[in-house]
Amino acid sequence: MQISVKEVSDPKELKIFYQFQNKLYRGCKAYVPTLDFDEKNTLTRNPALDYCTRKMWLAYAGGRAVGRIMAIINPRYNELYGIRNLRFGWFDFEEDMEIARALMEAAVQWGREQGMDKIHGPLAYNTLGRQGMLVEGFENTPPFNCIYNYPYYVDFMEKMGFQKEADWLQYKLNASQGAPDKLNRMSDILLRRYNLHLLDLRELKGEKRDRIISNFFKIYNECFRSVHNFIPFTEKEIAKTGKFYFRMLRPELTCLVVDQNEEVAAFGLCLPSLSEALKKAGGKIFPVGWYHLLKEFRNYDTIDLMLVGSSPAWASKGLSAIYHAHLAASFREHHIRCAITNPQIETNTAIKVWESYDHEFFMRRRCWIKEIG
Repeated sequence: MQISVKEVSDPKELKIFYQFQNKLYRGCKAYVPTLDFDEKNTLTRNPALDYCTRKMWLAYAGGRAVGRIMAIINPRYNELYGIRNLRFGWFDFEEDMEIARALMEAAVQWGREQGMDKIHGPLAYNTLGRQGMLVEGFENTPPFNCIYNYPYYVDFMEKMGFQKEADWLQYKLNASQGAPDKLNRMSDILLRRYNLHLLDLRELKGEKRDRIISNFFKIYNECFRSVHNFIPFTEKEIAKTGKFYFRMLRPELTCLVVDQNEEVAAFGLCLPSLSEALKKAGGKIFPVGWYHLLKEFRNYDTIDLMLVGSSPAWASKGLSAIYHAHLAASFREHHIRCAITNPQIETNTAIKVWESYDHEFFMRRRCWIKEIG
């Protein structure tokens, strides 16, 4: 099969690029389609593009698109870690080694021209984007913010000389069991001892909402700094990401622990699982995609555990007991059946918190790396 690789250069090719994966995985029961408008905005209007440089390519065979890839240079990331790495993402291809190789070589060649030493991925512009190639758990449906890929991707990466840089793990938890009495007692003691309280999400309006969002992401930037591949958010990223995520939060799935000055001390954020609704939407909001999403957002028994953490100033106080106890009680009250954890780096000892709950392994994701200099 004769394969040609072309850089995306016009709106028609951009549309082929952001719709390609939905066509590739059509008929795959585990795959969660992406929304066209969301993918287009990510590719063209993401605030990370203020500092990232990126190129996109499509692979063609017989006049049709058979693969895609994006290469990204994030100078803030490279400066932070003192390296010269090229990122790749949006890497999808039909089951043909030559397609994968041709796309990767296009990305690598550009990286060499830009003076990069290594290429790694799949990664997005920053930490909250979809990242990590699926290497175990192909039978499971991922959360809407996670990558799905066919098993043959893993074999192709190894044949191209890539090695494991890091793995992320995900677990499926029984969300109906509630919190142990010991954890509830500890939560009550901590709230009283440190004069903390839980913020009612319904009170977040206007300037108070903007202040809490700004404060939250300041804490986010601090407490996740040691996480592998982490990149602190810029003010512009905070404004856009905060508006998007906080608009989706539900009071029964959110725990914001604040001090007497209403500064965020700890947090636990979850969302209703939208994976099945997105399957029904098929990548389109109209004509009926919005209905499936709204229905799932209001009536659900499965959730995605998005973010949990504590401010560094409170890191040694054990505040995780507060948001775990509060959320566990809320899950039981609202008849939540199961929860899927966000990908967590396998070296993170905080993962062990799930050992207190009925849980099972769900997925393993991998960031691959290879020298190109």
